[in-house]
Amino acid sequence: MRFRLPPIVFAVALAPVPASAATLDGAALGLAWALPFAGLLLSIAVLPQLAHRFWDGHMGKLSGAFALATLIPLALAQGPGTAFEAAVHVLLGEYLPFILLLFALYTIAGGIVVVGNLRGTPALNTGLLAFGTVLASFIGTTGASMVLIRPMVRANDDRRHNKHVVIFFIFLVSNIGGSLTPLGDPPLFLGFLRGIDFFWTTRELLAETVFTVAILLALFYALDRYWHARDDARPPMPDPTPDTPRLRLRGRANLALLAALVGVILLSGAWKPGIAFRIAGTEVALQNLVRDGAMVVLAILSLLLTDKRNRAANDFNWRPILEVAKLFAGIFITIVPVAAALGAGRDGAFAPVLALVSRPDGSPNPAAYFWLSGLLSSVLDNAPTYLVFFELAGGDPVRLMGPLAATLAAISTGAVFMGANTYLGNAPNFMVYAIAREGGVKMPGFVGYMAWSGAILIPTFALVTLVFFR
Repeated sequence: MRFRLPPIVFAVALAPVPASAATLDGAALGLAWALPFAGLLLSIAVLPQLAHRFWDGHMGKLSGAFALATLIPLALAQGPGTAFEAAVHVLLGEYLPFILLLFALYTIAGGIVVVGNLRGTPALNTGLLAFGTVLASFIGTTGASMVLIRPMVRANDDRRHNKHVVIFFIFLVSNIGGSLTPLGDPPLFLGFLRGIDFFWTTRELLAETVFTVAILLALFYALDRYWHARDDARPPMPDPTPDTPRLRLRGRANLALLAALVGVILLSGAWKPGIAFRIAGTEVALQNLVRDGAMVVLAILSLLLTDKRNRAANDFNWRPILEVAKLFAGIFITIVPVAAALGAGRDGAFAPVLALVSRPDGSPNPAAYFWLSGLLSSVLDNAPTYLVFFELAGGDPVRLMGPLAATLAAISTGAVFMGANTYLGNAPNFMVYAIAREGGVKMPGFVGYMAWSGAILIPTFALVTLVFFR
């Protein structure tokens, strides 16, 4: 497979940068600067459904076009040095470690295979969902979904009623379970890169997560018992994957690599040698370079140590991570002026949006942050949505972990939890949908899935609001 970089990349890389390029003036940026960002997110949400072939062939070009539609006007309005420095800062400081983490998690988790087949009883299904929910915070929602969705489908492939099993899998394993560490879901890792403590999410989101998961697991168990009893009352279905006495794990070396990955992330947050390098106006700390390099090394070790049959069993290929890399390069660039305008607060173009999430006395309203960040995460990707509301809340990690902790908790849970509301909210959702359909599960379409999430998740999130975000 050959990749060609457009000439603009080399031109930008070699362009001279003023020694002291000015920072962006957010107060001078109007709402029109959000158009490339909004256009890219809408393209991600709509084009895969309406123009699938066009999207598959041109997503990278569209992402690059929207990035240029941001950078060129920004260079004209505030100077090429300012635009260049802003782009380099976001690409080196946020995009690169973000993509490398996803790459490492995707590669390492892709080498872990669960083989064997147990019978999908209500107790077993509930236990697998609970295990997957916990696992998602340590190997990511994508990793946990890749490892467990096939065993879950196999365990229930002899049942007439099994689509609810996959729907709750998307709710819990592919979304809500990723809320307890920055490794769990991309929005939280972006918060970590912005200065949020690694264990802050574990401490501050644990109660909301346990509360939500307990409700959903109880609902699932009751529903699964009902459908299981109905299945037992009818003649048995043929089982395409006969049961085995136990499950077995292949690719165990990857568990050690996952542990090492967690250690590398923790080290980058705790080890502060005070050494940094300046690259095109952006300061890059030594601990971050070590972290990023170690993530690449761990991914390469996974490729070398894992039996190729394991990856074949997972239908592993590089297409998903390449798509994410292309799209998020555009997202991180187009969000630069949006973040600057949000950072201007009441002096910026987004002052009316700030009013929506503020109480009459001007203090932030956690319930509004929870629902607005969540509803947008339902139809757009939850990672850039998190960034928007992070900046809207002031973007200062010290204040957001301190006096504004309830606000950051609302943003974090809204982005992570409500990514489950539609197939569009989080990357694993569609992957699980496709694997389940391939395994014979009659999954609902886009509207049908929203009927399930609307009936189950929305009332649950209303309870979360009443208990935690009043």
